Amino acid sequence: MARYGRLLTDAQWEKIRPLLPQRLPRPRGGRPPANDRKVLEGILWMLRSGARWQHLPEEFPSPSTCWRRLRDWEEQEVGCAT
Repeated sequence: MARYGRLLTDAQWEKIRPLLPQRLPRPRGGRPPANDRKVLEGILWMLRSGARWQHLPEEFPSPSTCWRRLRDWEEQEVGCAT
């Protein structure tokens, strides 16, 4: 992420990381999931910039990966106080 740098400090990430669900290994293998921190930073870039998903810079995981992870986290109410 040389072009945009980190959007989260290490201290911020350490506070957020425990709130994210653990990703279980897939029984049939396949591609490993994208790094949660990079995905979250891609989502944050989108929210800050107001750009369309297709304009997400290449330094981040694919736009579809970031969008799906955001959708999944919203469905799981990640980070919501209950």
